[in-house]
Amino acid sequence: MIDALTLLVAPLGTLEEAELLTGGQFATTYRVTLGDGARVVVKTAPARTDQLLAYEHDLLRAEALVYGLAASRPALRMPTVLLTDFSRTVLPGDALVVSHLPGVPLVDAGFGPSDPRTARAERETGAVLAALHGITGPAFGYPCGRQAPTWRESFTGMVDELLDDAATWSVPVPSAAVRSALERHAATLSDVTTPALVHTDLWAGNLFVDPSTGEVVGVIDPERAFWGDPLADLVGIDPMGREPGTPAVLAGYGPIDVDSPSARTRLDLYRMRLCLVMMIEITPRKFEGDWVEPHRAAVTANLHRALEALAP
Repeated sequence: MIDALTLLVAPLGTLEEAELLTGGQFATTYRVTLGDGARVVVKTAPARTDQLLAYEHDLLRAEALVYGLAASRPALRMPTVLLTDFSRTVLPGDALVVSHLPGVPLVDAGFGPSDPRTARAERETGAVLAALHGITGPAFGYPCGRQAPTWRESFTGMVDELLDDAATWSVPVPSAAVRSALERHAATLSDVTTPALVHTDLWAGNLFVDPSTGEVVGVIDPERAFWGDPLADLVGIDPMGREPGTPAVLAGYGPIDVDSPSARTRLDLYRMRLCLVMMIEITPRKFEGDWVEPHRAAVTANLHRALEALAP
C-alpha cells in the first residue's frame, strides 16, 4: 500500500510517512506527511464494490464534487482538493487527496453539554448548514448518481433502493410499513421545490473544532451528499435524536421551518430513511464488536419510533 500511496502523491511531493486514520466506516483514510513537512489526507474507496449499498457507488467522486463547490465558499470550511485519481489503476478504487485541516473532531473534544464551547460549535454548525443549503443543483438526487426532476420522485427512489438492498442482503426491515408511510405522506415531499445541497452526515465526528474555543474550523466527509431538502441535515447531525437540532444549531442556522405539519412529517421520513441505511449497512460491511448489537437495537427502535409518528 505504501508504494501505491507514494505513486499517488508524487505530483505533490515525496511521501515520508503515512498514518492510517480510524473512525470512518466506508473509506480507508491516511494522514500523509510529505518531504517538505506538509501534511495531506488521502482517502481511498473500497475496492469491493459488491459490498456496497446501491447509493454508495462513486461516493468519493461526489465528495470531490462537493469540495469543488465549496472551494469559493470559505464559510463552508471544507478542505481543498489537491488531486484525484478515478482511474482505479494506481489503487483498486477511487482516490482523493485533500488538504489537512486543523483542530480535532468535535466528538473527541471533550466538551460538556453546558460548556460554552459546545454552544459555539453548535451555532457555527447551523451557520455552515445554512451556507451549504444556499448551493442549489440542477435536479434532485445524488450528485454522481440517480437524479429526478422532483424531490418526491427522488426520495421515493432512494427509499426503494434501500429496500432492494435489504432484500439483497437478507436484512429484515419492515418494508411494508416503510412503503405505506412513504405513500401516505408523499405529498409533503412536494413542498420541497428547490434542490439544495445537503451534507446528510454532519455529526460530531465530521466537524473539526478548535479545542480551546469551540470554533468550527473544518467540515469533512460530504460523500453521502445529495440535492434535496435541507431538513434532512437536521436529522443527519443527530440520527438517533427526535428533535431537529439543538436550540444553538437552529439559532446559528437562522429562519427555517421545523414545526409545521409538513416539516415534522418530512423530518420523520428522513429519520426513517437514515435508520434504514444504518440497519442495512451492518450486514454487507460485516461490522464486528460488542457495539454492533446495541447499535442495531437502538437504530431499530428509532426506526419504529419514526414509523409510529408517520402512522395514520
